[in-house]
Amino acid sequence: MNKTKNGSLKKIITKIQLFKGAEDSPLLAPRGVFLVKNKLFVADTAQNRLFIWNELPRTELQKADVVLGQTGKEETGRNASGKVSASSLFYPSGIWSDGEKLIVADAWNHRVLIWQNMPTKDGQAADIVVGQPDFESNDPNIKGISHAPSAQSLNWCYGVFSDGKQLWIADTGNRRVLYYENIPTENFAAADQVIGKPAFDERDYDHNGPIWPYSVKVSPNGQMAITDTQYYRVLLWQDWKTSFHQKADVIIGQPSFEANGQNQFGWFPKANTLNWCYDTCFYKNGLWVADTGSSRILWFEKIPTKHDTEANNVLGQDDFKTGSENKNTIWSTEGSLYWPFQVCIEGKTMVVADTGNHRVVINHLDI
Repeated sequence: MNKTKNGSLKKIITKIQLFKGAEDSPLLAPRGVFLVKNKLFVADTAQNRLFIWNELPRTELQKADVVLGQTGKEETGRNASGKVSASSLFYPSGIWSDGEKLIVADAWNHRVLIWQNMPTKDGQAADIVVGQPDFESNDPNIKGISHAPSAQSLNWCYGVFSDGKQLWIADTGNRRVLYYENIPTENFAAADQVIGKPAFDERDYDHNGPIWPYSVKVSPNGQMAITDTQYYRVLLWQDWKTSFHQKADVIIGQPSFEANGQNQFGWFPKANTLNWCYDTCFYKNGLWVADTGSSRILWFEKIPTKHDTEANNVLGQDDFKTGSENKNTIWSTEGSLYWPFQVCIEGKTMVVADTGNHRVVINHLDI
């Protein structure tokens, strides 16, 4: 367990490193972070760009090796201050890579971009676009927000995940997750199946499925977690293949599918509640949940098997009852968090998009 004999929380971090990007153009509200083969990827969301460091930075400030979405590392304009193109970004969020391919949720362009080989130069154009008929289009659901979704359309897509072959997209604005049997190799590819809706052209609210799916993750053992932000919960399937035809096996953060309370309608958080959660990360036999609105990350030592399970430990706060930014202080500190949006772990190295503090937190785990 992650508690001492007297009930206090056990220390599970051996070292913390803070990273803020380049000195002359630091990060601003980064929402996406990914670590693979010691490469660090950061979606500098509020500045419409994605940075790549070929090695995990060792100092607080370090210039990136590559920037995507802009023509130069200091540029920040929406769609590179021009029209949408294969090399532009508008509010990038979720990231996935195997160190060779790169997949990015270009959320406010309502598309997902794929680089077939790792980008090596600034402003490098993507090879494939999903969710739009071409690189010059960016309307939600292709024809506009009032139009029904389809197997080829996206609307405010924030999350992406792959196992290297298959692809899942959190099509957030359409209240669904799209599944592709293979990572698309051509533009405008149609999804093979949909999670959360009975058909591709439906998007009505249904509390039995994801209401605002921001993140989708699949563990090496086949469990699936969809972080359902608007209902303050994580939906968990013990086998991702069952997600197409049945509702989740377990709910984290709520006692039932009908429940939707922020901190379960409490004034303060608890070990079993969530508040504007945005991401989940499987780790060993357990998982981490970015409980963003409570400025903390919850650790479940074992993947829950029943609704409303309590977390075993917490990062960003000194206890389970505190949910304020930066631990009730005005200033950020080494161990504090302010709206953590995304979590990624490689080996025992955890990287966190500490969005409200405009930084990435690099934790070295002791579990």
